[in-house]
Amino acid sequence: MLKTILQILLRNCAKKIIKKYSPDIVGITGSIGKTSAKEAIAAVLGSKFNVRSNKKNYNNEIGLPLTIIGVEKTPGKDLLGWFKVFIKAFALRFKRDADYPDVLVLEMGADKPGDIAYLVDIAPCKVGVLTFIGSAHIEFFKTVKKIAQEKRLIISHLKEDGFAVLNFDNEMVMQNSKTNAETFTYGFKDGADFQATDINVITDEKTNWPTGLNFKVSFHGNTVPVFLPGFIAEQFIPAALAGLVVGHIFGINLVEGALALRNIRPLAGHMRIIPGIKQTLIIDDTYNSSPDAVRSAMNVLSKIVPQENGRRIAILGDMLELGADTETAHREIGFRVVESDFDFLITVGEASKKFTAQAAKEAGMDENKIAVFDDSVSAGKFLQNKMEKGDVILVKGSQGKRMEKIVKEVMAEPEKAGELLVRQEEHWMKK
Repeated sequence: MLKTILQILLRNCAKKIIKKYSPDIVGITGSIGKTSAKEAIAAVLGSKFNVRSNKKNYNNEIGLPLTIIGVEKTPGKDLLGWFKVFIKAFALRFKRDADYPDVLVLEMGADKPGDIAYLVDIAPCKVGVLTFIGSAHIEFFKTVKKIAQEKRLIISHLKEDGFAVLNFDNEMVMQNSKTNAETFTYGFKDGADFQATDINVITDEKTNWPTGLNFKVSFHGNTVPVFLPGFIAEQFIPAALAGLVVGHIFGINLVEGALALRNIRPLAGHMRIIPGIKQTLIIDDTYNSSPDAVRSAMNVLSKIVPQENGRRIAILGDMLELGADTETAHREIGFRVVESDFDFLITVGEASKKFTAQAAKEAGMDENKIAVFDDSVSAGKFLQNKMEKGDVILVKGSQGKRMEKIVKEVMAEPEKAGELLVRQEEHWMKK
């Protein structure tokens, strides 16, 4: 009851603030890629405008209104903290804030049916960005078709003077994305309005390990080079493209947008490179997980060449909220581990043990190259002894499996965990 009352109060406050200040709103949703797109869009627009975007995962019925109000940290169970939130909200309503943002870049999450409709009712968008439609959270939607229907609301609610920004490479995004708004597309395929080509991974001369990405973006006959320092996965290029598209909508040219993108870095837990103990390389992708995201991460691992006698090690935790697709999805990942010719597999969680590890065995992986664990702490201690100089290690799993604990166990500078890893706040540390 208290949470419901809180939601209603936050919604009403946020709607009235939006009505008073009339900021341009860029809404972003998708099964994967929305947080990276949010960061890229905010970076590009921030080069010319006063911009505010969600902090961390403030993309739901509580977090989005807090972002609109300008609160960076939820008070949680602190009643005094909530009192201060509403004091700030009322102050925004009844006293003009000359520094209120020109543009709100708002990531909008959808864990269940009705979420996007609720969020766009609070913050109707001038620009709607749809990054990707896949099977994340399918447990609550039952089918990918229903996920698609929910995600497409970010596009269908737009007015004629709005703009739809669509991932041209994802068929589910392009299918039935009906809108009255002007539409721009982005992607790798021919036919995209903003197309990425000539992609290169930049490597360190000494270690030969990746340090960034180069690519070219073309739009209406113009081609501009883009460099993304610290990014190693091609899956982040669509986010950068989304940033350039939205920049174009707001009058920022490709050259200006490309320069702005140089300032972004991978978010904690999003394919971030972290040096490991024993002169190893860790790919930290521990923020969350889904079948599409795991496939992308494994593809990156397969392309990185270990040093000397180093190995490619995949540490995969359960993918949660898959419902009836749990077995099929985890088994497919197990088969892909073998297809990718990884040298060692470590699983964390019941589904990964029962399905991923078993599928890898069935596909021919030596049992001595597979280790299964119920929790991330045990897996981290095992890895610490198992890893050797030159190894490249991917760590990925759903939030509930707390895979960042593995990274913390084996990173070369654990004192920087608070700066580099996800879920290092006090309330997470207690879990």
